[in-house]
Amino acid sequence: MVELVRQDMSMNDGNMAGAASERAPRAPMPSWLITVGTVVFFIGLWEFFGRDVNPIFGSYPSAIAVAGWELALSGQLGSAMLESLRPFVVGYLISILVGVPLGLVLGRFRVMEAALGIFITGGYAMPLVALVPLLVLWLGLGFWVKVAVIFLMCVFPIAINTWLGVKVVPKTLIEVGRAFVAPDHVILRRIVLPATLPYIMAGLRLAVGRGVVAMVIAEFFTAISGLGGIIINAANNFDTARMFVPIVVLMVLATLLNSLVGVIERKVAPWQVEIASRD
Repeated sequence: MVELVRQDMSMNDGNMAGAASERAPRAPMPSWLITVGTVVFFIGLWEFFGRDVNPIFGSYPSAIAVAGWELALSGQLGSAMLESLRPFVVGYLISILVGVPLGLVLGRFRVMEAALGIFITGGYAMPLVALVPLLVLWLGLGFWVKVAVIFLMCVFPIAINTWLGVKVVPKTLIEVGRAFVAPDHVILRRIVLPATLPYIMAGLRLAVGRGVVAMVIAEFFTAISGLGGIIINAANNFDTARMFVPIVVLMVLATLLNSLVGVIERKVAPWQVEIASRD
């Protein structure tokens, strides 16, 4: 009798363990694996169908890789990247130094918002490419005109995102600072700025893409050099594979910079990852 009870208990335990294992959720597929799979699938389709396209009108990944290897061996690709990245880094950093404080001031002080908000909104919507000839007249064809174009393309999304982030800071946080008799600059630095960091980082991500576009536009309309110069020269020679090399490099560069901003965001605002929920 005792033996039968033990067998029933062991069978029940086994059934419960089996049911628990059936109910256990499967581990989600890693995001990087999904990304790699999508990229490989896209490149495979491009390689398969791209070989049937006239080389003048298009190219395919293996031909682009060969052209990129030739450019890298000749040193032309490395020097072009260096020449393009120098104004990009300077213009992007200046846009951060100007855009973040400007957005904080616009969102925090009503008078500044009423006085300057319309110019920031209008500047973001303005076709800045039309200003490039004027900037060339002011700054010439060298390094600083490229910096100016990149700055103007990057500063507005940074300022607007920071501005909107300040506007959604809970009033209770501001009231806590005022309850402790904190001056406005302390409230701005210790309360408003940390609460606005996710919006600032979103602005930096948007500015990366606009900055890369501005970098190429500046090289098109000023001294033809850098990665934009390779695109122009290859297009003039109908060398489509070589023309795609800088385009792919710029896409990879923008992706890496965007990921770098994400890493910085997780370092400076780790609480955002904890409070955010995503399936």
